[in-house]
Amino acid sequence: MSDRMPITRTGYNRMSEELKRLKTTERRDVAQQIEIARSHGDLRENADYDAAKERQGMLEANIRTLEDKLARADIIDVSRLSGDRVVFGARVELFDLGTEEDKVVVIVGEAEADAKTGHISVTSPMARALIGKNLDDTVRVQTPGGVKQFEITGVSFGDSTF
Repeated sequence: MSDRMPITRTGYNRMSEELKRLKTTERRDVAQQIEIARSHGDLRENADYDAAKERQGMLEANIRTLEDKLARADIIDVSRLSGDRVVFGARVELFDLGTEEDKVVVIVGEAEADAKTGHISVTSPMARALIGKNLDDTVRVQTPGGVKQFEITGVSFGDSTF
């Protein structure tokens, strides 16, 4: 996969910090676990050693995944964006016309999406429905629970909104 992947500066920095933590603290911890398990004797029947080696394998896979994502990252400086049009990196305030509830989403890259914090992937149905729309537009979004309608009540940009 050599496709470029859009990401915010904040998301890129978080991913870089996570990679640094995995390569230093986590690698050191796993190496210590392996050494302790080795000291327990016969490795063929050593569950602690097997568990530590499995953790090491998963850790290295996570490191490779993060390195790949960072290498393909196309950093979008959202602090330079402005206007009332929804684009990548926008913080979008919505009014759900069905439930009459307010909702806020931030459109980010796939690697930094987190539904719990309202950070939605640029490839999600919600983001695709919003991109290109303007303040005060109404959008229809197909959700697992059916079609929902939202009014865009705010659009803003900048890392301070994340």
